[in-house]
Amino acid sequence: MQVLVNDEPRALADGATVADLVAALGLGPRRIAVEVNRTIVRRADYATTTLHDGDAVEVIHFVGGG
Repeated sequence: MQVLVNDEPRALADGATVADLVAALGLGPRRIAVEVNRTIVRRADYATTTLHDGDAVEVIHFVGGG
């Protein structure tokens, strides 16, 4: 299946979850927020939120500093 991740097309296996995507991107779940089709996905729901062909995913990285 094909999804858009931050406006970039990305191929994922059918049935992939948000957790699968986060792992494929090499990101740790603590410093990011994920939105699927303009709805924020709670970190606790990453493993149970299945992505579908054509979904638009935004991954937002938190950056600390002062």
